[in-house]
Amino acid sequence: MGAGKSTVGKLLARKLGRRFLDADHAIEERCGVKIPVIFDMEGEEGFRKREAQTINEVTSENNIVLATGGGAILLPENRRFLSERGVVIYLHANPIELWHRTKGGEGRPLLRNGDAKKILENLYAVRDPLYREIADHVIETGKPSVNQLVNTLIMQLELTA
Repeated sequence: MGAGKSTVGKLLARKLGRRFLDADHAIEERCGVKIPVIFDMEGEEGFRKREAQTINEVTSENNIVLATGGGAILLPENRRFLSERGVVIYLHANPIELWHRTKGGEGRPLLRNGDAKKILENLYAVRDPLYREIADHVIETGKPSVNQLVNTLIMQLELTA
C-alpha cells in the first residue's frame, strides 16, 4: 500500500508495449462499487475472496503488467498464481515511507481505524516476508524517480530473460 505499484506499473507497461491492469480497479468494475464499500459490506474476508478470483482470472492472460493490491500477497493461492504465471516484482518501501505516501488514507480501508503509522508497521511485518518469498526482483522505491525505477526494472528484466 503506497509503494507505487500502479504508477510504476502503468509506465512499465507502456515502455514494454503491454497492457496494464490494476487488480483493485478490476474488482471495482466487476462489483460496481469502490473498494471501501466492499470492505464495509463484506469485510476484509469478502474482499480477499473477490481479489483472489480476479487475480486468478487476470494472471491467466498474456503480456500484461498487473498491479495487485498490497494485501493480495496474504492468500497462498494468490502467491501461487503470481509466482507460477509471471514475473513478480516487489516494490519495497519501509513503513515510514509508506506512511508519508498514504497520509489521509482515502480509499485505503485498512488505514481508517487507528494509528496509520502503527497499522502500516504491522502490515509490513506480515507482508514483507511474503513478498520476498515469491519476488523475482526486489526494487527499492525510496529515492529514485518513477522513470529511474522503471528503467532499472527493465534492465533487470532483460538480464534475467
